[in-house]
Amino acid sequence: MSREGIVFVVSGPSGVGKTSILRRALESESGLQFSVSHTTRAPRDGEAAGSHYHFVSEAEFRTLIEQRAFLEHAEYQGHMYGTSLASVEGPVRAGIDLILEVEVQGAAQLRERLPEAATVFVLPPSSMTELEARLRGRGSDDETVIAKRLEIAKQEIREAEHYRYLIINENLEQATEDFLLIVRAARLESRRVLATWREQFDAD
Repeated sequence: MSREGIVFVVSGPSGVGKTSILRRALESESGLQFSVSHTTRAPRDGEAAGSHYHFVSEAEFRTLIEQRAFLEHAEYQGHMYGTSLASVEGPVRAGIDLILEVEVQGAAQLRERLPEAATVFVLPPSSMTELEARLRGRGSDDETVIAKRLEIAKQEIREAEHYRYLIINENLEQATEDFLLIVRAARLESRRVLATWREQFDAD
C-alpha cells in the first residue's frame, strides 16, 4: 500500500541535543530520513558534502533564492541555510518520512508552506545554566560564540508554543523515545491510515 511520507520539522536551541535525538531515532526506526539542506558555511570536521549539507557559496545560495528553489531559507549567525523543494518532494512522494532540522525562522515558513507537517520543538531541561553547560561541554566554541548562542536560544525558546509537539531533553534515551512516539502517532493519523487501507480494501 502506498502513501506519501510525513514531514517532521524539528527545531530547538543550539546545544539542546536535537541532532543526537534525531540520529538515534534514525538508527532504530525504519522509513525515516534526514533532509539535506543547503548552507553557505564551511564544512565542519567529519561533515561530507551531499550527506550532511549541500555546501554552496553565498552567490549560489542567492541564485537559488531567485529561482524560488527553497521551501524555506534563513540566516543564522552570519550563514545562510535553506531547505530546497526538490530535497523534500522526492522522498515524500516515495513514501519516506522526512526529518527537517531547521531553526525557528525556517520552521515558521514551513508551517505556512507545509501545514500538514508535524512540528517538534526540543527544550532544554530546567534552566539556561544547563544549556550553557552543554554548549561549553562541546568544546567547539569560544566565549563570544557561546554568549551569542545563549542569547539566540532565549529568543528561540519563546517560539516553542507555535509547535505541535514539545520534547524536554533531560535524558537522551527518553527524549529519543518521545520523538519516536510522535513519529508513530503521526503514522497512525486516521487520514493517513484510511488512505492506504482503502486502497488495499477496495482491491479485495
